[in-house]
Amino acid sequence: NWMAARQGNLRSDLLGDLGDLMPVCSNGASDSASFDEVLELLHLGGRSLPHAVLMMIPEAWQNNTEMTPQRRAFYNFHSSVMEPWDGPAAVCFTDGTQIGATLDRNGLRPGRYWVTDDGLVVFASEAGVLPIEPERIVQKGRLQPGRMLLVDLAEHRLINDDEIKSTLASAEPYGDWIAERLELSD
Repeated sequence: NWMAARQGNLRSDLLGDLGDLMPVCSNGASDSASFDEVLELLHLGGRSLPHAVLMMIPEAWQNNTEMTPQRRAFYNFHSSVMEPWDGPAAVCFTDGTQIGATLDRNGLRPGRYWVTDDGLVVFASEAGVLPIEPERIVQKGRLQPGRMLLVDLAEHRLINDDEIKSTLASAEPYGDWIAERLELSD
C-alpha cells in the first residue's frame, strides 16, 4: 500500500519514463513477490543490491547506542524515503555477481552458514543440509537479526556485515542531508 501511495511521485533519470513500470507491485501478488518488485526497482534505479536491501530491511537502529553516527545517519535518511518492509523474515538475493542473505530485525528465521577450504559458501536455515566434512569448514556462523551475509563472485570473497554497512554509510553525506532538511516542531 505504501508503494501504491507513492507511485505518482517516483522519478528516475536512470530509468526514464516509469509509466510502463506501474503499478510497481502487481495487484494480487504475494508479499514476497511485491518485495521482489520493489527491490528490483530500487536496484535498477541505481542503488547497489545491498543498499536496496538495507533500505527495505534496515537493522534496528533507532535505540542502538553503539552504532556509528554515519551508519545512524544512513538509516535515518532512508527512513524518510521508505518504511521498513514488514514481510519475509529471511531474504536471499542476487544480481548474478553478488549473492546475499539477511534476516529481518526480529530474526525469527534461523540462518546458518559455512565456508569451506575450497571457497564453497553454504547458507541454510538448518545445520547439516549438505554432507561436508568438518575438517573442510574454515568458517561458520549464524546470521544475526538485521545482519547481512554477502558473497561477491567477482572479488571471490565473503564481505562481512560491518564492511557492507560502513561502505554504504560513508558513500554519501547522509548526516549533512538530514541536518539540511526541514524539521517541523510539535
